Amino acid sequence: MSTNSLRTPQRHLGSPFGARSTAKDVLAGIDLAGKTAIVTGGYSGLGLEAVRALHDGGAAVVVPARRPEVAAETLSEAGLDDVEVASLDLADQGSVQAFAESFLGSGRSLDILINNAAVMACPETRVGPGWEAQFATNHLGHYALTNRLWPALIAKPGARVVALSSTGHKLSPIRFEDPQFSTGYDKWKAYGQAKTANALFAIELDRLGADHGVRAFAVHPGGIMTELQRHLPVEEMRAAGWINEQGKVNEIFKSPAQGAATSVWAATSPLLEGLGGVYCEDCDVAEPTDLDSPTARYAGVDAHAIDADAAQRLWQLSAELTGVNAF
Repeated sequence: MSTNSLRTPQRHLGSPFGARSTAKDVLAGIDLAGKTAIVTGGYSGLGLEAVRALHDGGAAVVVPARRPEVAAETLSEAGLDDVEVASLDLADQGSVQAFAESFLGSGRSLDILINNAAVMACPETRVGPGWEAQFATNHLGHYALTNRLWPALIAKPGARVVALSSTGHKLSPIRFEDPQFSTGYDKWKAYGQAKTANALFAIELDRLGADHGVRAFAVHPGGIMTELQRHLPVEEMRAAGWINEQGKVNEIFKSPAQGAATSVWAATSPLLEGLGGVYCEDCDVAEPTDLDSPTARYAGVDAHAIDADAAQRLWQLSAELTGVNAF
């Protein structure tokens, strides 16, 4: 029997928030005092806005960063001097282990883990034992991080893990026959596979973690102009309609504060109590993609990104590649 039948239905909940809500909006009336949150990539773009909202809501926030000096400076300039910064390179499994061991060594429990950091559409790059960089960083790094932090996540009930996916998932399912793109590298398909992996990771983590009081959610933040676009030529962004000839950003794009809202909502909303293993967008659970709709490319979640059997298979593959599995 497919485990799909055991999961929260993939349909709107009727959230009072929407596409233009901000991270601050979704936290109105929610007290995070006494809670600890980790936000990867929490010093730029969406991550910084998520950190700001969680911090202002009363949470103690840790930002693991590949460039800790830059992160500390950026957070200080944002008035977030008391946010803790630590060293973490998601493309380096040794670095992931070191960060997790340091956090566990502090004896703290972990209430919120937002796996936000990512690379997008980069030139073909190999990391670690020859892994494709987008799959390794966006998925395998976060997979190992979450598993290594598991003792802190189950230290008290109610922890939530948020995996940032995107509509990029629509570009590729998991290429189980060649996940590392050993032949025919395509930067957008590689990004698509990594974002599908983020969505499937949340599904299987939720299945495995629910009995331990840990729930997981995948999130599409929306289109936002951030450092994520750093590998893209201006000409490519113009051709995609993201910016016009004058460099003005298309109005369909969200601000970083709006883009961070769905992550923060998934991490804290009382509406999601007892739920999990779903893909969210615009501060609500997303509907399955309507393939006949003109919005099919950028709205809803495709079937391959919420397939429970593929999620289990990916978890098994990830455990074999990283040698890490909390279960």
